[in-house]
Amino acid sequence: MKQGIFEITENRMIAKNTYLMVLKGDVSDITASGQFINIKLDGFFLRRPISVCDVNADSVTIIYKVVGKGTEVMAKMSAGERLDVLTGLGNGYDLSKSGDRPVLLGGGAGVPPMYMLCRLLIEEGKKPSVILGFNTKDEVFFEEEFKTLGADVTVTTADGSYGLKGFVTDAMKQMEYTYFYTCGPEPMLKAIDKTATTSGQLSFEERMGCGFGACMGCSCKTKYGNKRICKDGPVLEREEIIW
Repeated sequence: MKQGIFEITENRMIAKNTYLMVLKGDVSDITASGQFINIKLDGFFLRRPISVCDVNADSVTIIYKVVGKGTEVMAKMSAGERLDVLTGLGNGYDLSKSGDRPVLLGGGAGVPPMYMLCRLLIEEGKKPSVILGFNTKDEVFFEEEFKTLGADVTVTTADGSYGLKGFVTDAMKQMEYTYFYTCGPEPMLKAIDKTATTSGQLSFEERMGCGFGACMGCSCKTKYGNKRICKDGPVLEREEIIW
């Protein structure tokens, strides 16, 4: 974990209530897809944990949805403003277990970490399929960005206004795959666990106090004892989860 001051170089809306922000700074502690950063905002006691969408030599890209006062403040920020950021948080995904044709499933705010994961898998010569799940058409984002990487992409919407009507599991049932990776709300993760035919890794969304394991506020039970979502996770193996 590393603390640093990052400069906003881009902050724009990309879908309904959804924003993309690029932060320039020391990203050397971001070493795996599925990790997250924790942002300090003036006037708020707790930091805001946001998944890493992608990273390059000197900047990190995040995608966040406006769901409360903290993210409302973030949405109004402009290029040139600076933020206090903790980086290198969480364990991230293990790519070594993917096989040749993994499937990546992202639901809503769980879509961003799938992007860096997809890029890294393709760089390793793998052929991932990506399933992006949203409620409705105006919430859809990053479909073209995944296609540009070279992935096969399926979009589902709960109301059928775009792509396949239904949920990510409906698309998953129609695919053959060697492994799965996913991030999204817990009901979606439970549904994937019931549907999947292989092993996989699931990234959990959880309210966090500190983000680095000190407060124990995000502990969950696993077959191997209590684990902290922020430090021992957010990625857990399918076989260790107790629902």
